[in-house]
Amino acid sequence: MRKFLLLLTLCASFGLSLPTVAQDTAAEPAPAAEAPAEAAAPEAAAPSAPTPDKGDTAWMLIATVLVILMTIPGLALFYGGMVRAKNMLSVLMQVFATFSLLAILWAVYGYSVAFTEGNAFFGGLSKMFLSGVTTESMAATWSKGVVIPEYVYIVFQLTFAAITPALIIGAFAERMKFSAVLLFMVIWFTFSYLPIAHMVWYWAGPDAYTDQAAADAATATAGFLFQKGALDFAGGTVVHINAGIAGLIGALMLGKRVGYGREAMPPHSLVMTMVGASLLWVGWFGFNVGSNLEATGLAAMVMVNTLLATAAAALSWMFVEWMVRGKPTMLGIASGAIAGLVAITPACGFVGPMGSIVLGAIAGAVCLWAVVWLKAKLGYDDSLDVFGVHGIGGILGALGTGIFASPSLGGTSWYDYVANGAGAFSMSGQLTSQLWAVAVSIVWSGIVAFIGFKIVDLVIGLRVNEEHEREGLDETQHGERAYHL
Repeated sequence: MRKFLLLLTLCASFGLSLPTVAQDTAAEPAPAAEAPAEAAAPEAAAPSAPTPDKGDTAWMLIATVLVILMTIPGLALFYGGMVRAKNMLSVLMQVFATFSLLAILWAVYGYSVAFTEGNAFFGGLSKMFLSGVTTESMAATWSKGVVIPEYVYIVFQLTFAAITPALIIGAFAERMKFSAVLLFMVIWFTFSYLPIAHMVWYWAGPDAYTDQAAADAATATAGFLFQKGALDFAGGTVVHINAGIAGLIGALMLGKRVGYGREAMPPHSLVMTMVGASLLWVGWFGFNVGSNLEATGLAAMVMVNTLLATAAAALSWMFVEWMVRGKPTMLGIASGAIAGLVAITPACGFVGPMGSIVLGAIAGAVCLWAVVWLKAKLGYDDSLDVFGVHGIGGILGALGTGIFASPSLGGTSWYDYVANGAGAFSMSGQLTSQLWAVAVSIVWSGIVAFIGFKIVDLVIGLRVNEEHEREGLDETQHGERAYHL
């Protein structure tokens, strides 16, 4: 245990040192334009700094709580119900501990590495330990001159950083040591989640885009994939592809569960899974709608898109399963709903309602194919189908954004902050940008996950032994049982 805690501390410390290659400038995540230090003319008064709207602030606090609800208890119950009863508490514990651990790491260095100016891949350490953040500091939104308190932005993004690694747990459920889970999460969070979040979401904010020259200068400081023009409204690449690929690598490196393919391993409580899926659906409105950062008409459209895509995917999975297997299942419709939520995540602010229905319907059918046929064909044991739902659904959603964001298909296009209106949309050009985001996320997460699992395996080992696995991780890892019947 002492060895594990020492390694955990060293790993986190090493993670802090990596981004020092970046310039440590004190940029906000999406900084609002500050009032000039001196008046332009003696008789002209300096413009006042933007004041946050109380409605926007209140909505963002609610959205943050909704995303917490997605993880604890939503994701924990969704995953917990799908494992065998002897492993229920181990999954709950892994999700709960991962969320708690990464919340701390986010405040210590994660926010700074993801959302301050550095280079195209990593931010700096200027806001390590939330240095310089006060109740008066602001973060910009997607509208010029509109801000929210920086603390609100920090805690909202914290929930994304905490749930993303927790998604990976489903891929290696029922066979990984608890200590190994925690150490891997520190490594992957530091070297995969943070840089991809920076690459996709870091920019100088809309107020920096006053003319073309200023826009070019501002974009040059943005993350690599932002510069490529990739659109990801709420985390298709940052969250779902990132976690899905790491889950696939983990499933391959840990190997199959004892008895997989020879023994029945049905979910022990589909009631828990349904409750968890429902909490995820409700919480996802905070995830997607909250990513607008403002309570506006666009936020309402995002809510509509999120609802419709999810419903379409749930029905699509259910009807295809019904046709192919003869019966519709509760597990199927719940899984379909999650597939729809995943697919609409990157697209929800760029596509129209009808586009969201089509995207959701496609996601339900494609993710069912990935979970049933692709997994069997390739022979890997992704316990709770993290890759099949989040990886495949995330890829589909990211590429679908490049199609359904087209105004000719009811989408909103991208926003030109120099012209202050919708930008000219090129489907081929946008698809190229989306392919960049998908490819970089797959390669980056895959490499980091492989190295991370290797390091953990070498120093403390990944798997519990066969005897402990057969007995169940609740007893052997935690000394408790979920049920006393």
